[in-house]
Amino acid sequence: MKLFGTDGLRGQAGEFPLDRASVRLIGEELGRLAAKEKRPVVIGGDTRESTPELIAELAAGIRASKGQVRCAGTITTPGVAELVLALGASSGVSVSASHNPWQDNGIKIFGSDAKKWPDAWETELETALLARRSDGPAPGARSAESAEPDPRLAAAYLERLGKRISGRLNNIYIVIDAGNGAAFRLAPAAFENAGGRAEAIHAAPDGRNINADCGALHPESMARTTRERGAQMGVAYDGDADRSIFADENGRILDGDDVLWIVATHWKRRGKLPSGGVVGTVMSNYALEAGFEREGIPFARSAVGDRNVARLMEERNAALGGEASGHILLPGSPAGDGIATSLLLAQLLVETGEPLSHLATLQKVPQILRNVRVARRAPIEDFPRIAEAVRRAERTLDHRGRVFLRYSGTEPLLRILVEGFDAQTVAETADELEAVVRTELA
Repeated sequence: MKLFGTDGLRGQAGEFPLDRASVRLIGEELGRLAAKEKRPVVIGGDTRESTPELIAELAAGIRASKGQVRCAGTITTPGVAELVLALGASSGVSVSASHNPWQDNGIKIFGSDAKKWPDAWETELETALLARRSDGPAPGARSAESAEPDPRLAAAYLERLGKRISGRLNNIYIVIDAGNGAAFRLAPAAFENAGGRAEAIHAAPDGRNINADCGALHPESMARTTRERGAQMGVAYDGDADRSIFADENGRILDGDDVLWIVATHWKRRGKLPSGGVVGTVMSNYALEAGFEREGIPFARSAVGDRNVARLMEERNAALGGEASGHILLPGSPAGDGIATSLLLAQLLVETGEPLSHLATLQKVPQILRNVRVARRAPIEDFPRIAEAVRRAERTLDHRGRVFLRYSGTEPLLRILVEGFDAQTVAETADELEAVVRTELA
């Protein structure tokens, strides 16, 4: 059993490995390291109903191991990473299931460098959790430990965000869809602190409405509101605001590929793009790769997951990377930060004096992504019918497109990506692949 996926540990709150005993054990492990280093652990999380209890259990475990806790309360995942650096912390923990529904939750751990834990460390923690589980569930009441948030920590994060941009935003009007998540107060405050004017929607979390028909996975209402209100830009975050999806002034939705294109081409024109170029993922639209080739901008693809993007960026000395899903890695930010990304785009509008629609010139090729719920995660090559369907699809596209299949790292899904220059061919190819996968794996 593998507990940690591409973005931390995730599951249904209250069930292994997010039961109270397991979460407290995670706190104990982090607390031992913190006590040894004499540095605190920073904890915080999103607006899910289960988050406060999980934070309390983490705090209890940390203190049981003689570690010090600094609780930020409701804060974004990248906010936790920033606070690790600001406080010189031993580690940081964000309690969030990102874009998942409210019933789920998760734990993302950052080391003292504010980078997500290496695979080897996660494996050691998995071993300890599985060993505890084999001993049977640990009895005990809910933690009575206090995990009162320190409001100064959110202020410290906002201060660090303000330093990410130069100059003022000159009253730029932006619509912010907070997804009823962790950014519901922080994002409007960040824009107003920088001289922008923000209108927040889906900013009334009740513990169960996080990501519910809103936010980065459902940006349509944000785009519509942006157009109707005459805003210069709109942005939608997921539950922990490490993703950001945008809309231009006309209400056209822009994803992470569009952001990479806008920022990279702007930096290149101003001589600010390092020689390492840009890192995307295997899911990035083919047009992005082709466009960068025309512009003379080096481009490389990593595996899915911002941690994998970050690794390849470091190898290539790239200053910009990200995923179509909206994770964008920028210079100076220790983790993908949706608020930081939106502040940067707003700054580009001020610098260029151009509307966002004039900067978002990437013409994507037709791309279809299908998610098939699967009963098992067996290797794709073990299924001859699927392998033959992929080969048939590649022959149909005839080197003018791409087929890519991968399992989700956070959900029991197989993702099927098909892209090419002819929309009908792409759709028919995706239909055929999905039918075969459902027969074999669903």
